[in-house]
Amino acid sequence: MTTFALPRPSALSRRTVVGIAAVAAVVCLWSSFALSTRALEATGMSIGDAATVRFGVPALVLSPWIPRTLRRLRGEPATVIALVLLAGLPHFVLFAWGAHLTSAALTGLLVPGTVPLFVTILLFLHRRTTVSRTRLIALAAIVAGVAASAVLMGGVADAGGIAVLLAAGLVWAAYTLGLARTRLDPVGVIALVSVVSLVAALALTATGAMPSHLFDGRVDVSAWVAYALVQGVGTGLLSTACYVVAVKNLGSSIPAAAGALSPVLTALVAVPLLGEQISPGLVVAMVLIVTGVVAFTLAPARTTSTPSP
Repeated sequence: MTTFALPRPSALSRRTVVGIAAVAAVVCLWSSFALSTRALEATGMSIGDAATVRFGVPALVLSPWIPRTLRRLRGEPATVIALVLLAGLPHFVLFAWGAHLTSAALTGLLVPGTVPLFVTILLFLHRRTTVSRTRLIALAAIVAGVAASAVLMGGVADAGGIAVLLAAGLVWAAYTLGLARTRLDPVGVIALVSVVSLVAALALTATGAMPSHLFDGRVDVSAWVAYALVQGVGTGLLSTACYVVAVKNLGSSIPAAAGALSPVLTALVAVPLLGEQISPGLVVAMVLIVTGVVAFTLAPARTTSTPSP
C-alpha cells in the first residue's frame, strides 16, 4: 500500500499571534473609552473630574520623560504643537459632551468613523491632495452613514449631539495631521498632551469654568479609581502601546481596518451595560460607516497609472 504524507497545516507565527492579540486589545480599549465616557453621569463624576483623572495618570507615569520631551520641543513649529495638543482636553471635552447628548454606540461610531473623511478634506484644502476612486467611494459611504444616523435615528440622537461628535472627529483629524509632522516619539506625544491637558483641566476646574467635585471635597474614591484604570491606564497608555505592537507585527493596514470593529463592540456592550437599544437606523449607519472606513484603509491612496515608455 502506498501512503502519502499529508501536509501539516501551517501554524500562525508568533508575530502574527502577538499582533492579533494586540489588535483585539486595541478594539476593546477603544470601545471602553466610549462606554466609560457615556456612563460618566452614572459615576457621579463631572467632566472636570474625568479630565483630571484621564490625563493625570499618564502624566504621572510618564513624568520621567517630561524633561526629554521639553528639550525636543525646541525648534518644533508652534502650529504643529498646537495640532498635537488638540488630542488632549479639546478632544476629550467634545467627546464627553457628544456622549452626553447621544448614545455610546453613536459616540463610538461617529468620532473614529469620520476621521478618514476629515483628514482627506483637510489635506485637500491644504495641499490639494487627490485620492483614488476607491477611496472616494469609501468616503461617500461614510457620508451616507452620517446622514443615516441623523435621519433614521430620530429620538436617539439629536442634531446637536451629532454636530458635537463630528466636531470631535474633525479635531482628531487635525491632530492626526500634526502627529505626522511632529518630531516627537509616541512617548513624547503622550507626555506632552497629558501634562498640558492636566494643567489646563486643573486651571479650569479651580476657576469654576469647568464643573468638578475635586475642590469641594465630594470625591467618590471608588469611581475615581475605576475611571483611572479604564481611561488613564487603558486609554491613555495601553491602547497606544498595543496599537504600536499591532502595527509592528502586522503592518499598518490590518490594525487600522480592525479598529473599525470598536463601534460594533461598543453598540453590543451598551445594550446590557447601559440599557441602549440597537435600532434599525443605527445598524444602517454602522454598516455604511464601518464598511467605508475598512474600504478606505485597505484601498490605495492614489490611482496608479502605467508609466509611458
